[in-house]
Amino acid sequence: MKELCIVRHAKSDWGEDFLNDIDRHLSPRGLRDAYFMSDWFLKNKPTPDLVLSSTATRALSTALIFARKLNMGNGQIILEPKIYEADVESLLSVIKAQNNSVHSILLFGHNPGLTDLCNELSTDLFFDNIPTCALSSYQFAVNSWTEVGAKKGKLNYYEFPKNFKNYDY
Repeated sequence: MKELCIVRHAKSDWGEDFLNDIDRHLSPRGLRDAYFMSDWFLKNKPTPDLVLSSTATRALSTALIFARKLNMGNGQIILEPKIYEADVESLLSVIKAQNNSVHSILLFGHNPGLTDLCNELSTDLFFDNIPTCALSSYQFAVNSWTEVGAKKGKLNYYEFPKNFKNYDY
């Protein structure tokens, strides 16, 4: 069995006009959401074997908040430039390239690729748009990451900050 948890980066800050897209950082709300959702993950889900993150500042910042909260070591975090601005085909190629000794992955990236990927992996739920800092987890009844593909995933859970009514916005 393999588990893939797809995480859209937390809300980014658009206040700096001079920054390139890849260099945008998290907004105050994004930081709050990343800490909240990583805390939720720690309390409710097992620590994954691996974190794969886009090299964009906002995705990497979100991934590092999760990794620190989960006490993951540097060897469990991989920066993957191919995730930035990736389409479904590129994202699947990154996933399929992972070592089969890894059973669970947290993948941090961007829309529209992540929304499209979720819709590709499973028929359990159709996504118009995955919100920032959302977690969408899929279980695959496979032994190899190369077997992950279209409609082979079973949705485990889907959570995002606004799902939590007591969470202050």
